[in-house]
Amino acid sequence: MIVDTLANRDIYSAINPRIARALEHLATTDFSQLDVGKYELDGNNLFVIVNDYQTKPKEQQPFEVHEQYIDVQYVVSGEEEFGYLPLAGQTPSKAYFADHDYANYDYESNKENAAFIPLKAGMFALFFPGDIHMPGAGDNATQVRKVVIKVKV
Repeated sequence: MIVDTLANRDIYSAINPRIARALEHLATTDFSQLDVGKYELDGNNLFVIVNDYQTKPKEQQPFEVHEQYIDVQYVVSGEEEFGYLPLAGQTPSKAYFADHDYANYDYESNKENAAFIPLKAGMFALFFPGDIHMPGAGDNATQVRKVVIKVKV
């Protein structure tokens, strides 16, 4: 997992050319002008999801993990917390579903090993396969506009 601001995006460009393209797209696109929805950059290899939502309490959210995609999550406006849980032999509460590339882990069984980190406007987080994470959490309902770029491994 990586958390930073777009000002430092060049540091991460060498990880993977698709990550470099995703971060550059985030830095050069005005997402406040785009409608909520899915936008392809390179077919299933690289696509963008623009979403508006209100944060929810941790207790109402599952953790998730992916196998086929890296998540590049960028907060355009608002603020949320995201949970991070190191993968350490946990049993999913919802088995891996390949068509949508996720498995879920429940909060209650994993809360003692989880860390919660604020993600403010202008910040991004990279979640690699195996990084169990909980997006969209917050103690108070807060309106968030977030962009998730899915990067095929």
